Amino acid sequence: MKTLFSEYKTDYSTYTFSYAVYCIKEAQKELPEIYAKGFLPYTGNTSLEEDTFYLARSLRVNLQEFKNSSENRRVNRKIEPLDISMEVYKKENFDFQDETFRQFCSDYAEERFSGGAMQAERLQYVLNRDMLTHIITFCSNEKVFGYVFTVMEGDMLHYWFSFYDTEYMRSHSLGKWMMWKVINWAHEQNLAHVYIGTCYREKSLYKVRDHKGAEFFDGSKWNNDTSLLKALCKSDDEEKNNDLFKSRPEIYH
Repeated sequence: MKTLFSEYKTDYSTYTFSYAVYCIKEAQKELPEIYAKGFLPYTGNTSLEEDTFYLARSLRVNLQEFKNSSENRRVNRKIEPLDISMEVYKKENFDFQDETFRQFCSDYAEERFSGGAMQAERLQYVLNRDMLTHIITFCSNEKVFGYVFTVMEGDMLHYWFSFYDTEYMRSHSLGKWMMWKVINWAHEQNLAHVYIGTCYREKSLYKVRDHKGAEFFDGSKWNNDTSLLKALCKSDDEEKNNDLFKSRPEIYH
């Protein structure tokens, strides 16, 4: 793996010089190390040939600390009557050319993805990535309820993209259940960590509330201080005149 620093904003008045940090994967076996350093996959530029990752305030569940909560059990009880089965497929054993599958993903992305839909070109780009290793399906005998794209290597799993039937989003908390189901499955498989994306703004805090053992990457290490994380998420929409070290240096001591 190799890292690179891309220059961003400059503010001489406060001597603040920003860099976005990226990582290029050079071998599949590097994936656990890449995720452990706080990186997540970047697919915003479909012209990039190499598997590229960005550094962010990412979130993971430490499965040694994980246990089912009352909220997990409540949501599971609501889902049980739907009789949904979860199946894990290696990428090479899944039919990506199925138009029903592709349309399902595109329809969900158009309705729910922040920043716009996943067009066919980007969907194909994601499906072509070496880092995508497994597809998890959620189906009953009658219908498809959802899909999850995952990265699995060594003792880690990344819950990457999820697509589900939004008709059941509010009535059954289907999206929450799918994430819990995958985390619980990973726990049963004796994996060490499940990575569940970024954690910015207060709307992301459900991931922490719902999953015991959650910890976030604070720029240098994995941190389980949920009070600090809540404060950071609350401040994400506020205008900032300084970086966090200048405004709250005590955090780094």
